[in-house]
Amino acid sequence: MSPDEPSRPDPDALLAEARRQGRGRLKVYLGMAPGVGKTYEMLSAGRRRRDEGADVVVGVVETHGRKDTEALTEGLEVLARHPIEYRGRTLMEFDLDAALARKPKLLLVDEYAHSNAPGSRHPKRWQDVEELLAAGIDVWTTLNVQHLESLVDVVWKITGVRVRETVPDSALSAADEIELVDLTPEELRERLHAGKVYVPETARLASDNFFKPENLTALREMALRRAAQTVDDQLVGVMRRQGIEGPWAAGERILVLVAGDAMAGSLVRAGRRLADLMDAPWTVTHVERPNRPAGGILGARRVTEALKLAEQLGAATVVLTGDDLPAAVLGYAKRNNVTQIVIGKAKDSRWRILAGRSLAYALMRQSGGAALHFVSGGAPEAGAPEPAVAPPRRGLGDWRGYLVALGLVALANGFAFAIDRFSTGADLAMIFLASVLVGGLLYGLRPALAAAGLAILTYNFFFLAPRFSLQIGHPGDVLTFAIFFAVAAATGWLTGRVRDQARLSAQRAAAVTALLAASRRLSAASTQDETAQALADQAGAASGGRAVVLLPHEGELVQVAGAPAVALLTTGAMAAARWAWEKGEAAGAGTGTLPQVGWTFWPLLGLRGRAGVAGVEFNERAGPDDERLVAALLDQGAVALERAELAAATVENEALRRSDKLRAALLNSISHDLRTPLSTVMGSATTLIDYGKTLKPEVRSDLLLSIREEAERLNRYVGDLLDMTRLEGGALKTRSEWTDVRDVLGAAIDRVSRRLEHRVLSRDFPPELTSVQADPGLLEQAIVNILENAVAYSPDASRIEVAAYEDRSNVVISIEDEGPGIPQAEIEQVFEKFRRLEEPSDRARGERNKGAGLGLSIAKGFVEAMGGRIAAASPILAGRGTRILISLPKATPTHHMLL
Repeated sequence: MSPDEPSRPDPDALLAEARRQGRGRLKVYLGMAPGVGKTYEMLSAGRRRRDEGADVVVGVVETHGRKDTEALTEGLEVLARHPIEYRGRTLMEFDLDAALARKPKLLLVDEYAHSNAPGSRHPKRWQDVEELLAAGIDVWTTLNVQHLESLVDVVWKITGVRVRETVPDSALSAADEIELVDLTPEELRERLHAGKVYVPETARLASDNFFKPENLTALREMALRRAAQTVDDQLVGVMRRQGIEGPWAAGERILVLVAGDAMAGSLVRAGRRLADLMDAPWTVTHVERPNRPAGGILGARRVTEALKLAEQLGAATVVLTGDDLPAAVLGYAKRNNVTQIVIGKAKDSRWRILAGRSLAYALMRQSGGAALHFVSGGAPEAGAPEPAVAPPRRGLGDWRGYLVALGLVALANGFAFAIDRFSTGADLAMIFLASVLVGGLLYGLRPALAAAGLAILTYNFFFLAPRFSLQIGHPGDVLTFAIFFAVAAATGWLTGRVRDQARLSAQRAAAVTALLAASRRLSAASTQDETAQALADQAGAASGGRAVVLLPHEGELVQVAGAPAVALLTTGAMAAARWAWEKGEAAGAGTGTLPQVGWTFWPLLGLRGRAGVAGVEFNERAGPDDERLVAALLDQGAVALERAELAAATVENEALRRSDKLRAALLNSISHDLRTPLSTVMGSATTLIDYGKTLKPEVRSDLLLSIREEAERLNRYVGDLLDMTRLEGGALKTRSEWTDVRDVLGAAIDRVSRRLEHRVLSRDFPPELTSVQADPGLLEQAIVNILENAVAYSPDASRIEVAAYEDRSNVVISIEDEGPGIPQAEIEQVFEKFRRLEEPSDRARGERNKGAGLGLSIAKGFVEAMGGRIAAASPILAGRGTRILISLPKATPTHHMLL
């Protein structure tokens, strides 16, 4: 778009505005400290809006006992607070659901940074406000500047108070309107001493600490600056949405334009000095021009170093793309309301000015109100010698275009000789013109001009009168030669431009492809080491050199990933890596810290802080595009490393949680399942010792039987614990032999037969059953555990059925009882450790028949150790019953089934 064309609205700004349709509007009353009158002003404005007929409701207001503030709530509808129980106390919080149900036109919500009580839908009140805005409710709220997240450290250094309740800066930036409620520090301290802020004792302490005059002055400046910055951002947004061309000098913004010349560093420093003088934000930009060839390695290096220097000095950096340099710079300046433009000034010839090739002259004509600052070139900076760059050596590829141009002209001469006697001079001219055109299309401007010159010479020498002479015999031939050169220049220039654009597009496509591949690989990595190795591989490929990643371990940086050729970093490289980690800035080659090191180290900055350090050894041919790609990869890698660290911490925390849960369950089980039988044994033994001679024989037998049963119960419990220990510790050893499942089932039934009491156990075994490879001892113990579980949960006189059958690939054991069954919600957890089905009758029965909840878990471990599978199904019939199925694989599948 030319500067004379009307400006169009910014599509991104229009899209952002469209997304806000249907949302409520947010107004923030911003103050420097408590007591300046934010809530008072908000309520006063709310009452005025109510008097105008608006539907105004007070959602929550914290009056802090101030009578004048409380008086303003009279006559306004105030929502009731929502009680939340927390640690034995009842906390009264803002009722978000009541506000959404009431849905007034305007809702007053005090203390934007307030932290909600645990158990609330959102942890922060500003998140409640976001939900209200999304519902289409206008919200007015209050905020002190020290609660902004970006200012927490600054406030702590100034006041010595660490603010705990914070609001993200983006929440304030999204406000539709900000009203600054301001008082001088002296006025606020007078209010404090008068008891209008805090009670007297608290006011005295506050006056000596947070409310010192110097603290209030600093906080007031921060509030003023933040309000001005937000208003300025809103102004830029309005200009973009409405397509208004800047600059509007409501606030200064500085843009510094750098190129690949020796003035790049001087321009950046000049921009910083100007930003300090004007106390204004500044941006350093470089314009990539697809219609111009790249400036070479030296120019690219200068641009990269200038952008790095700008970032170190606190500037924002941006790389623009455009064929028209003035239009690209001024377009960005107008979209971002830039008021000051800093450029380098070289001595332009009058011809460059007349031809429109003077950037300074073009900007002066088209700047449209932005002030221009010209920095003239001076002597090179001391201590910064120009890097020596060897002149490019022409290879075969550099001469290929000229050789092809020569061949095309030779081919044109041969064809012209062949048809000379049958055609006119104009026809022959078209043949030579075609050779020039093809040369320009294939290899660009210079080979096309060479082809044009050679074609003119040979065409004039061989085919125009007087022949075999370079003399031009007809004035019209001069026009023909001029057309040759014009065609060569036009086609060569257009071809070069298309080729440069294609090269730039290919570079960007390659960068996007590399970032996508890196993102996929980093996302697939599950551990920090895998993520670090993926990052090192991708960064090495992008830089054309080598890359390493170092992570902190026990207070030291440890090299955890890198190219195979990188064994250990040198002492100097490790020093640069430690500097990057400790200072949070780049070190090594191309920086101001340890530049003699061949590696460049960057801190990997994640969302929560530094995750590690990455070092890259660039290839000598690497340019700024490669460095930008590496920087983007490192940003991705930092987040991926942080995610892997959080995932590892989550797994560790989950393991600790499960370990604590298991420990608690074990202690609970031991306290009950050991103490109960021990109590029975001790009671029976004591009775026998104290009254043995006076007891009847049947009573003594009953006591001895109780001792034996409880001792067997203890033995089973200790055996279960030992079996579980073997499973958990990986000490379980299996022996595989051909096993007839029917024999194992019979032995297991014999072991539990004495515990059946009045229950009926039926067997359903086929006459023939394929043997399987299994450990008979482990299989028998697994079946015993399942049978004991069935006995424990089955009522007296119920039926327990044990069956065996086979299908094509497996031998299946089925054990079914008529107990209460397992709820569907718990069917997947039935094989967990210490899992027991609770029944209402458990207390009445004293849980004497229940085990520790390890039997099925041990059975599952034994069966899976033998390569089998185990599953539970419930209910079986009429809402009751449980079936446990064990499936053991056959050595060779059969073509029949036995049931």
